[in-house]
Amino acid sequence: MIKDFQKVFPNHFKLPKRIQRLGELAYNLWWVWNPGGLRLYPTLDRRLWEKVEHNPIAFLHQVDPQKLKEAANDRYFLEEYDRVMAEFDKYMEGKDTWFKQQYPELENRQIAYFSFEFGLHESMPFYAGGLGILAGDHLKEASDLGIPIVGVGFIYKQGYFVQKITEDGWQETSYYHFNFEEMPIIALTDKNGKPLTVSVELPGRTVSARIWMLQVGRVPLYLLDSSIPQNQANDRHLTSRLYSSDLEIRISQEMLLGMGGVRALRQLGYQPDLWHMNEGHSAFLTIENVRELIAGGMSFEDAADKLRSTNIFTTHTPVPAGNDQFPIWLIDKFFPSYWEEMHLTRDQFIDLGKQTQSWGETFSMPVLALHLSERCNAVSELHGEVARDMWNFLWPDREAKDVPIQSITNGVHMSFWLARRIRLLFDRYLGMDWMDHMDDPDLWTRVEQIPDLELWDVKRHLKRKLINYAIENARNHWQSGKRAASQVLVDGVMLDQYSLTIGFARRFATYKRADLLFSDYERLLRLINDQDRPVQIILAGKAHPADEPGKLIIQKVYRMAKDPRSAGRIVFLEDYDLNIARLLVQGVDVWLNTPRRPNEASGTSGMKAAINGTLNFSVLDGWWREGFNGSNGWAIGNDTDYDDPNKQDEIDAASLYDTLENQIIPLYYQTRSMGDASTQWIAKIKENMRSLSWQFNTRRMVKEYMTKMYLPAFNENGKQEE
Repeated sequence: MIKDFQKVFPNHFKLPKRIQRLGELAYNLWWVWNPGGLRLYPTLDRRLWEKVEHNPIAFLHQVDPQKLKEAANDRYFLEEYDRVMAEFDKYMEGKDTWFKQQYPELENRQIAYFSFEFGLHESMPFYAGGLGILAGDHLKEASDLGIPIVGVGFIYKQGYFVQKITEDGWQETSYYHFNFEEMPIIALTDKNGKPLTVSVELPGRTVSARIWMLQVGRVPLYLLDSSIPQNQANDRHLTSRLYSSDLEIRISQEMLLGMGGVRALRQLGYQPDLWHMNEGHSAFLTIENVRELIAGGMSFEDAADKLRSTNIFTTHTPVPAGNDQFPIWLIDKFFPSYWEEMHLTRDQFIDLGKQTQSWGETFSMPVLALHLSERCNAVSELHGEVARDMWNFLWPDREAKDVPIQSITNGVHMSFWLARRIRLLFDRYLGMDWMDHMDDPDLWTRVEQIPDLELWDVKRHLKRKLINYAIENARNHWQSGKRAASQVLVDGVMLDQYSLTIGFARRFATYKRADLLFSDYERLLRLINDQDRPVQIILAGKAHPADEPGKLIIQKVYRMAKDPRSAGRIVFLEDYDLNIARLLVQGVDVWLNTPRRPNEASGTSGMKAAINGTLNFSVLDGWWREGFNGSNGWAIGNDTDYDDPNKQDEIDAASLYDTLENQIIPLYYQTRSMGDASTQWIAKIKENMRSLSWQFNTRRMVKEYMTKMYLPAFNENGKQEE
């Protein structure tokens, strides 16, 4: 299918011949979710592995050649190396994937999956939050199942941002400056050896982008990069950072992603049968595809009808700030040539995305996607209800319940998020093939066979691992000479492995209410400082650089953590990333989530906690409204929405404190019959695993996309012409 281009590996490692495939493995992210591959590199030099932030390309460039030579002669390392490479080769052959077994007739079909961000691993911070992590997990699971997906996104020269917290608790931002030759991305060149590029017409100029490739198991992900010499200086920065607040930059980015992404796939030889838009950022791909058909002789109406059935749109947020919309004057500036090519008037083009607000009309990216997509979905049952009501105005002849937006609840990629020791427990007691059946609820009844003490020992190990990370991080900060003593306390230097530990980590958007737990600070101090039943709270997360209210919440929490009265039991881990996220969801006892309902479309951090035996304590919003059964965690508030947000905050805060004080803390510190573990707490962990693990993983989620969205669209469209 792919033609006229070459894959160039920019790095050449000096590896002993016996282990030279370590370089090949580094260029395929398969290793990030397979324990064997994940352990090969740090086995060679653990300190260096941590220093390069788990980046195998940088690692292989810097590792001591003598250590490589020793590994090439180490029988035990070679046995593991050979086993991992054999497993990798078998995986990449993909002879017996779920997709091939279930749908052999669809072998030659193709799905294009577009997202503004992809969160795949901490060494590549091209993501801002849950949307990108979900996109990364979607690709990983599609690879595991053998679903023929190709991803399209951006590679950001400066990533999201690096977070530094001042002594006063204020978030300061700085940016990465990535050397792409130190990353597991593959340069694409044309047959003459020149960088492969794609171009999009913007007002008064043409912007080009280089195409890079990132291999995610069996799935190729193509990433656009505008930082190339042929662009004007300003346009080189279009793919520097995520989520610019400048609307002209934002619309330029989204044109480059949607329209440039389609053109990139065409240039690479792809003819996708389906186009999946992960949120509205890429919705301009619909314009490009319609324009192509019109250029081939179709009318706009026929082209739009043909393409609607090939387009799939997933909306992720009921929060207005999460739904991109542009003033009409920007559309007038950027799109006249396009509506002329589409044989539309200016008003007809604007109608494709028009949304009337109280202050006037805007061009909404979700409206454009909804207008030109036959299949649309929200990301939880409750979000489906909210989305159908939210977009009801597009179907004025229907009641909200009949608006054609389905619900497919998010999931998490089990292999990536599951702690290795939990995985070993599952191997022993669920069966060695449990991962092939992880979406089968009957499988999870076997968690009852796990001995309580074994499960508790693993959970204690994971908590120690988290605490050791925090202490080592605090030590490094203190050693740098740039950290005040009070900040070192906030870093977690006084954490205790035997105390009940609560985790909270996510974007510090105001609706997520990170400060709800601190609304009655004096009561909180009494709870956490109980000498017989102490509680410690670990928080992490970033506020968008332009989100001043979010930064103020971080500052408020940070100042409370610095308060000597908190006795070092409130901790804030700086510069939240995927590595910290894994440590937290695996290591804490309770995962706290406090969004103002119903603004949490789904949420996935609690799912990651659940599969690792961490109990959820959450508002009944997003996924937890579906997952909570009364015995597998705790609810904050009830299944009610309040018109007055202050009233809702007051009720939820009261529920939070009462549940924490009267249920969670007593249960954790209950009289213990097995040394230092509460049998009832362990029973709750097992019920949590039994009831949630099968349901909230990407295996179930991607299969559901296949049956509800992809398969009907494939069947409706038939086989495209070769």
